[in-house]
Amino acid sequence: MVQRTEAESRVALKDGRSVTIRQLMEQDHVALINFGLGLPKNDLLYLEDDFQNPEIISRMIHANAAENWWQIVAVTDDGSIVAYTSALRMPGWSYHVANIRLIVDRAWRRSGLGMAMAQAIVDVAHDIGAGKVMVEMLTAQTAGQAIFGRLGFAVEGQLARHAIDRDGNLHDIVLMSAFIRR
Repeated sequence: MVQRTEAESRVALKDGRSVTIRQLMEQDHVALINFGLGLPKNDLLYLEDDFQNPEIISRMIHANAAENWWQIVAVTDDGSIVAYTSALRMPGWSYHVANIRLIVDRAWRRSGLGMAMAQAIVDVAHDIGAGKVMVEMLTAQTAGQAIFGRLGFAVEGQLARHAIDRDGNLHDIVLMSAFIRR
């Protein structure tokens, strides 16, 4: 069993702003709903989880004690969530693999926050025993591919017309992965 800690870190971003990166907690419920409500439609089209659905947000908040699912948020001084990332360890023969998700508020992109969050969740994946981390994204999401590429992720494959957005359009996805030292 993995010991959960309440570790947090203050991160200064390259644009001069700063955030606290920490584990998602129960008191973040309203802030996570507000984060989802603030995401532009284009972002919502491509998210696997519906960040505007209160039931989904409740499920995410209540999963904060799950051994196989870690969630991290970036929080401003006023308590607003401006980024979310998670690592979900897979069951069965893929128990050594953690799937990563990452979303950053549009106003906080290109500040270094995406890279800080990606590094933080890779570190957490290592801490929960993953030896490999995977991330899936649309082929059009080149900024995300660049972030994970800088962390040593490589493209493992591409799946044609594998994702369907909320408007019913099909998109190709790219699979990227990295092995992490245990």
